[in-house]
Amino acid sequence: MYKRAIAAELQQLMTNYPVVSVIGPRQAGKTTLVRALFPNMPYANLENPDIRALAQADGRSFLNQYPNGAILDEIQRVPELLSYIQTIVDERDEKGLFILTGSHQIELHQAITQSLAGRTALLSLLPMSIQELQKAGFSKTLDESLIMGGYPRIYKDNLDPSKAYRNYFQTYVERDLRQLINVKNLAQFEKFVKICAGRVGQIINLESIGNEVGLSSHTVKEWISILEASFIVFRLQPYYENFGKRMIKSPKLYFTDVGLATYLLGIENVTQLSRDPLRGHLVENLIILELMKYRYNQGLDSQLYYYRDTKKIEVDVIFKSGNQLIPIEIKSSTTYNSSFVSSLKFFQNLVTKSRCPKGYIIYAGKAEMKIEDFQLLNYVNTTNIFLEK
Repeated sequence: MYKRAIAAELQQLMTNYPVVSVIGPRQAGKTTLVRALFPNMPYANLENPDIRALAQADGRSFLNQYPNGAILDEIQRVPELLSYIQTIVDERDEKGLFILTGSHQIELHQAITQSLAGRTALLSLLPMSIQELQKAGFSKTLDESLIMGGYPRIYKDNLDPSKAYRNYFQTYVERDLRQLINVKNLAQFEKFVKICAGRVGQIINLESIGNEVGLSSHTVKEWISILEASFIVFRLQPYYENFGKRMIKSPKLYFTDVGLATYLLGIENVTQLSRDPLRGHLVENLIILELMKYRYNQGLDSQLYYYRDTKKIEVDVIFKSGNQLIPIEIKSSTTYNSSFVSSLKFFQNLVTKSRCPKGYIIYAGKAEMKIEDFQLLNYVNTTNIFLEK
């Protein structure tokens, strides 16, 4: 098993809570992680039709098989078990009884809120980060990282990423989404997902997407929500206050794994990627994921936003740390340009230096230096943002 940065947080939470829930995309490594860290806990995979049928038929008897707790995989398949788990943990009053995993966040959030509020800690496990891959012995170039993404199996089995993401899309995405929505025209849905990939890093325009696919804005909104619920995409929300200017208040669209987005764009190799007009947006997606993964691996909310006003002045990422706002610019270039700091300076002046004492430029170049109040970082050191005082 590759060493996952979230492992220490998971082990700690098991000493603090009776239930720990680990959610994230399929194939991100949830099952591998929890079974490796807790090899002596009984395990039940609720994707297995026979096991699921037993759990659905008599939840109480099913859980009686595990008097000292268990790992229950893909719990969203039998959400009625959560009420029985609530009763058990209240009666036992012990820590570390159950680990639940799941890959549908809306269903799980609703069920957990209703049944296990205050009894469970919730962790999000995304595909592997650049630093996790480096520690496992995989040092890739920036463009290779964009094509290969972070799913552990691609590295473990040395898979061709284009074929792996094709199979992933057909096996998991289409199957899972069919469980959530009644897609009558699969070709139209595939076109919709690919158009979303073409809008990576851009402000979501429901009407524009709908016009391209032949869907209503309402249906586009619903389908994006389903993609988000299944950990295929996420929305980066805008940061706005009463700055005296009109702020953009619509979210931006990104993919939870940049390799999947690259595949959906039809990019199969580094040569194609180097010429693609969306390469810069894919780099942005990769870096934002690195920031999210670091925060999630600490058991924290991401606290990431973006800034844009009606004059199109934009900062790629705003990290909110207490009352401070830390602006981050992301560039795919290997060379520094003095224009890189212009939006950071604008934002610093807008919110005042006391709230914005520093900022960062993440780029593909090797040189790292301080430029006034701003730090230039190579992309592999993105998470240094959270380590610097």
